[in-house]
Amino acid sequence: MSVMEGIKQKMNSLRLEADEAHSKNEELQSKIKALEQENLVKEQEITSLSHKNQLLESEVEKLETGIRDAKAAADEVREHGTQNETLQRRLQLLEEEAEEADKTLREVNEKLRQTDVKAGHYERKVQALESARDQWEAKYEEMAKKYSDVQKELDDFQREIGSI
Repeated sequence: MSVMEGIKQKMNSLRLEADEAHSKNEELQSKIKALEQENLVKEQEITSLSHKNQLLESEVEKLETGIRDAKAAADEVREHGTQNETLQRRLQLLEEEAEEADKTLREVNEKLRQTDVKAGHYERKVQALESARDQWEAKYEEMAKKYSDVQKELDDFQREIGSI
């Protein structure tokens, strides 16, 4: 009778381990989904920042063209005092805008770089979680096989006892 109790305890223990492995697998699946969603959000942010970066580069080109045009106009009207002052002020504003746009562009590029780093980090995290999930699944399959083997041994033992 104590062998039967031992087998029952072992079976209960295996069931608990299988349930825990299944629960852990579900938890890891949930974490993977969350990380995948987070990764999608980061990819969308990268796309948005890339678009904004392109717009800012275009704006910088426009501003640089404006600066060149303003400088040329300033050279042409150098003799006209009032017009020259007006153009100088316009040139200064355009340069300030260009500096501001350049600063914004650098900030966007830095955010884009940081986002790329974060995306790489989350990709590695997802890979690690997938690896852990695969290990848990393998452990679960191993436990299921052990359970099946123990069940077979129990059935054989019962047949032996029944034939006695």
